[in-house]
Amino acid sequence: MAGSVKEMLAAANAVVPKITPDEATQMMKNGGVLIVDVRDAPELASSGKVAGAVHVSRGMLEFRADPESPYHDKAFDKAKPVILYCASGGRSALAAKVLKDFGYDRVYNLGAFKDWVAAGGAVEKPLDTGM
Repeated sequence: MAGSVKEMLAAANAVVPKITPDEATQMMKNGGVLIVDVRDAPELASSGKVAGAVHVSRGMLEFRADPESPYHDKAFDKAKPVILYCASGGRSALAAKVLKDFGYDRVYNLGAFKDWVAAGGAVEKPLDTGM
């Protein structure tokens, strides 16, 4: 068992492939992929998210991904490839490892949202509610 965050990240990175924004874009064009933003709500509100992504904060991932959970999100399907990202790539690596442990076979870490934006990836901006 990992004794530090560094060890946990190394274990996650050893089993979860890291993909580039171009690779993610190609997978999205092929269809049938779930993109998951695991950042916290304030991060999402300030910057938007990858177009088409589902937002599930890192702390709720296990509950949303587990079909036996009362909080299960039907978007999570073990037959689909899953691409995760966060602000820097750490949380998404750990989240992807959890999905692998849950039996999701095709799980990928896109890494940092800023890299997606820098590569010209499509972004959905948060709605301005005027409040």
